[in-house]
Amino acid sequence: MKTKIRSIKFNFVMNFLLTASSFLFPLITYPYISRVLLVDGNGRISFAVSVLSYFSMFASLGIPTYGIRVCAQVRDDRIELTRTVQELLIINLISTAITYVAFFISLFAIPILREDKDLMIINSLSLILNTIGVNWFYSALEQYSYITVRSLLFKALSIVFMFLLVHNPGDCWVYAAITVLATGGSNVMNFVHLRQYISLKPVGHYNIQRHITPVFLFFGSAVASSIYTNLDLVMLRFLSTVSEVGYYQVAVKVKMLLATLVTTLGAVLLPRVSYYYQQGEIEAFKKITIKAFNFVMIFASAITIYFVMFARETVLVLSGPAFLNAVMPLQVIMPSILFIGLSYITGLQMLIPMMREHQVLVSYIIASVLDFVLNLLIVPYWKATGAAFSTAFAEFAVLVVQCVYLAPVLKSILGKINFAKIFVCLAVAAGATFAMKTFYLDGADFRNLLKLVYSAVVFFGVDLAMLVICKESFVMETIMPTVRKISARVLKK
Repeated sequence: MKTKIRSIKFNFVMNFLLTASSFLFPLITYPYISRVLLVDGNGRISFAVSVLSYFSMFASLGIPTYGIRVCAQVRDDRIELTRTVQELLIINLISTAITYVAFFISLFAIPILREDKDLMIINSLSLILNTIGVNWFYSALEQYSYITVRSLLFKALSIVFMFLLVHNPGDCWVYAAITVLATGGSNVMNFVHLRQYISLKPVGHYNIQRHITPVFLFFGSAVASSIYTNLDLVMLRFLSTVSEVGYYQVAVKVKMLLATLVTTLGAVLLPRVSYYYQQGEIEAFKKITIKAFNFVMIFASAITIYFVMFARETVLVLSGPAFLNAVMPLQVIMPSILFIGLSYITGLQMLIPMMREHQVLVSYIIASVLDFVLNLLIVPYWKATGAAFSTAFAEFAVLVVQCVYLAPVLKSILGKINFAKIFVCLAVAAGATFAMKTFYLDGADFRNLLKLVYSAVVFFGVDLAMLVICKESFVMETIMPTVRKISARVLKK
């Protein structure tokens, strides 16, 4: 079987649209939800989602990432692809069943979980829906147009139901159900659509044993990663108040949305680089990696600086004045965007295709230990801001450890990135935007959303213009040719 594989540019555009929707849809819904459910309601939902993320991690093991790699390697052989998918589904269904048993025992044994039993049970539906959704399979086959269209459809439906059904603080469970069912609808469609690529009939001659070691290595990485990405919310609830969780989840939501934007390219490249490395095309592997580093350095650095400068306006637009205590946590957590973007390349795009996932696991374990200790020491005093600092430091630790492992390879790659040009352009953009904010926006009666729009146009516009003036290689070789093609088509019309 030869599945139609689109170009990296097409896949990037599709995945960017999908990722942008993950940014824009919450931008539409979150201001409404924050004001309707208020601080405590948002805190309850965030706590339930955070707890279920741990059970989801156990249910999925390491299959979401491992499945992409192993299916990408055999995507040209329908029989072997079918066998591989069925083997992974068998493992996944068993782990999900065991997880449900553990979940219901925990739900009735732990008082703080029992307090929000309804929210917990509603969110637990995502466990089985994620299992049958096999999103990793579609990513492995680079079917990003299908993934994007399907996701946009169900996100649009969820927004309609949210505005129709969520009207007061007591509607937490309704909001949770809408969120879960929106994703669940996508997953059901995924399973039905699966027959177009593989056979759903048992093919036999299964070799499940071959997946056990790598699946558990990836699972170990998921456990360690989840500790430093979700433990802060859980520890904040135990060491502080639900209001602090409500403030902190604003910063976390912004971080997660922006991190998803930054890692868009890396997500697209994982199946492609896995295929290249398996086929021995090392030069193609390195070429893609250099472009990915350039993209992240330019994009993630700009996002980090902009949202540190405009954290207050961002919080006011997303959540309103009641959440102003979220401004400092948001500013403290923002550097993690750059760290996540870079470690996504070193880990997911380099170490994993190179079959060195055990080194990714080590980096996550070190980060998890540091995150736990820092949370324990500073959350009782700094509360939400302390949790933000712990998370940012943990993301930095992941990057440092992975760079140490990849030092021989990175020497030749990083030498082709002009860091000086990137940071000079950012400094000019930040200066221009700060001047505009000081002399125009602060002195005028603009709404905060308008402030963000104007400042974003100036900041990112000046940054891009400076990169073009400085002839930064990635911009000139990748972005400008696309801009010229679009301009030429527009002029012809």
